Amino acid sequence: MVECTDKKCPVHGEISVRGNVFTGTVISAKPSKTVIVERPIVKFVPKYERYAKSKSRITAHNPECLNAKEDDVVKIAETRKLSKTKSFVVIEIIGKKKVVKVEEDTFREHKRVKKGEEKEEKAKERKEEKETKKSEAGKEEKEEVKEEDVAEEKEEKKEEEKKDEEKEKSK
Repeated sequence: MVECTDKKCPVHGEISVRGNVFTGTVISAKPSKTVIVERPIVKFVPKYERYAKSKSRITAHNPECLNAKEDDVVKIAETRKLSKTKSFVVIEIIGKKKVVKVEEDTFREHKRVKKGEEKEEKAKERKEEKETKKSEAGKEEKEEVKEEDVAEEKEEKKEEEKKDEEKEKSK
């Protein structure tokens, strides 16, 4: 490692770390000793009962000993004001963006599969409920139909008997 002579380094320098600690991806490392870190923010919106995604860009001091580059996932911590725009410093490099993104994708895929299974289960339950309701309604209809059929058959038998009696009388 390179010997660090940076006074603003949290490990080798005089700067103290306090307050918030964030994890984010380095978007730009072009300014000297400075990185721009972008971190995702997920907020719950009660009106729509959904989560809204946004992002925040923070400028942070990049010590010589760490030397974070673009697409690195870093941990930054709050310090005193270091310049007009910098009040954070990089304290460690976690890894590369690609590796972390793959882990997020697998998590999302797992979440989707789980949601899909839940939806299928709910759909099956709904179908079963509908079928039971239909079968119950069908039974009631059948009972009503049977009662009507029985009444109609009785009337037809009476009419036939009357016709038979009239035929016998006429003979």
